[in-house]
Amino acid sequence: MAKLNQIIAVEKGVKSKSHQDLTAAHHKLQKPALLSGISRTYQPKDEEGEQLPPESTRVQVRTDEVLRETAKVLTRLFDVTATKDWANCEARADVTVDGQTLVADVPVSYLLFLEKQLTDLNTFVRKLPVLDAAETWHEDVSTDSWATDPVRTVRTKKVPRNHVKAEATEKHPAQVEVYYEDIPVGYWTTVKFSGAFPARRVHELLDRVEKLQQAVKFAREEANGAEVTDQRVGDAVFGYLFG
Repeated sequence: MAKLNQIIAVEKGVKSKSHQDLTAAHHKLQKPALLSGISRTYQPKDEEGEQLPPESTRVQVRTDEVLRETAKVLTRLFDVTATKDWANCEARADVTVDGQTLVADVPVSYLLFLEKQLTDLNTFVRKLPVLDAAETWHEDVSTDSWATDPVRTVRTKKVPRNHVKAEATEKHPAQVEVYYEDIPVGYWTTVKFSGAFPARRVHELLDRVEKLQQAVKFAREEANGAEVTDQRVGDAVFGYLFG
């Protein structure tokens, strides 16, 4: 008795061959010359007339034969696919993480769905925003976010000053250069807020996703190891269609 994973392994090849053979059969039947034959003989009007050899062309493709071969090929595909789908309805396994069963008796089709979703979730979690490691953060209940400690900085204002380079004389006015001096006028107190996650939280979530991914893969392999009962659907289908 075969196992489900063995049926899945051969299904792709059977599908590919069936498609190729069906295409080839279709092309054969679209060539009238292969389906046609002729036989003719020549008889002169009198004994002195020219004698010509008979001509004949054999029929190379017979529709009934093509149908029989097509039914044979597709019967294999129908039977393999039916065997897989029937088995998928029965093959089940538990999804277990760290000894705890999260979801029990899960069918293979849903395990495949879970695998795809968890792959997408893995990508999603990897791209979660992370708090700037250059800052020190703490939870701020009032804003329901993360906040830094207050940082006090000086606000300055540029005030013009005069620098006398040369005193005034009877002949020349004083030479004065204007420069600007930064004078403290106040203080800024800054607190930064963020809705991002601490890096450890992102790592924790990613670890959970990866653990569940492994558990689902293990469950799928376990379910696919179930023995299957060969289904014979093709004969009934093509017995009706081409019978």
